[in-house]
Amino acid sequence: MHTLRVELGERAYPIIIGERLLSDAGLLRPHLDQPRVAIVTNTTVAALYLPQLGETLRASGVEAISIVLEDGERYKDWTTLNSIYDALLEHRCERRTTLIALGGGVIGDLAGFAAATYMRGIPFIQIPTTLLAQVDSSVGGKTGINHPLGKNMIGAFYQPRLVLADSAVLASLPQRELSAGLAEVIKHGLIRDDGFVLWLEENVEKLLACDSNAMAHAIRRCCEIKAAVVAEDEREVGVRALLNFGHTFGHAIESGLGYGKWLHGEAVAAGMVMAADLSQRMGLIAQADAKRVVKLLKRARLPTAQPGIEAARLLELMAVDKKTEAGRLHFVLLDRIGAASVRADVPSKLLLQVLEASSGE
Repeated sequence: MHTLRVELGERAYPIIIGERLLSDAGLLRPHLDQPRVAIVTNTTVAALYLPQLGETLRASGVEAISIVLEDGERYKDWTTLNSIYDALLEHRCERRTTLIALGGGVIGDLAGFAAATYMRGIPFIQIPTTLLAQVDSSVGGKTGINHPLGKNMIGAFYQPRLVLADSAVLASLPQRELSAGLAEVIKHGLIRDDGFVLWLEENVEKLLACDSNAMAHAIRRCCEIKAAVVAEDEREVGVRALLNFGHTFGHAIESGLGYGKWLHGEAVAAGMVMAADLSQRMGLIAQADAKRVVKLLKRARLPTAQPGIEAARLLELMAVDKKTEAGRLHFVLLDRIGAASVRADVPSKLLLQVLEASSGE
């Protein structure tokens, strides 16, 4: 077991990483204001881990109510969010009732936004059950829902009390979900740590096989990077924007296809290839570096081209990206493998070339 901290002054919180943590009530109990919690999960995760977590809590004298949602990105909307409020109100949950998110990124974002807004804010704990959520979305306090015109356009920054990353649950992930999580793992290395990229190139097959030692190292390193960035820039006014590498393109792909057609990590993978291509066309990285990005993503069994969405449609969808300022799109681009920057000086001609080339290998 390893513990990191997200240093945010009075709102600092631990990230606990290890195996079989769901059975350890001692990790959860100190972070509860009262012996009553509401667990938000989905139908898939509920069948696998809700009984175990419920028993762990009951054994320590904690009452747990369960709110089980439908599984999938397409349910990350107002209707589903309102069903969480309905359940909290029906069970007369109070301001000191802790809401626990048990699931992947969709559950974490939905439950976090509910916690941020129910009674103007109740305590919140993240128990991520996918690799993508453990290495990225559970850390940092981004919460929200999708809008038909743009992904994650409605939400709030709201930090959890605790992130409990039980790596043992990853063994139950379908291969596609595991690969989608690897997209975010690779992203952390590309923007911040060239040594980690080298390690990934040497160990990607071990991660695909869910090797416990390799997985523990990857989760820990990503959380170290994410925690340091969030501590420096909680509300994404500076360096935290680098964590969106590939996401401007990726979010447009998700919106253009329809939420849930591709997993988030799959869209981000294709988006990172596009961002690397744009970085190359702007003379920031060599062609060999862009090819290196593609090769690593392919080895992780991720898509490296978007599924044929027209360039004009992608531009239309990117126009509502959260990084747009004064009508100008900002892109996270690679300065080299292991370092990135936010650029607003992208020539329209080069961007169009990338979009037109993106639907082919």
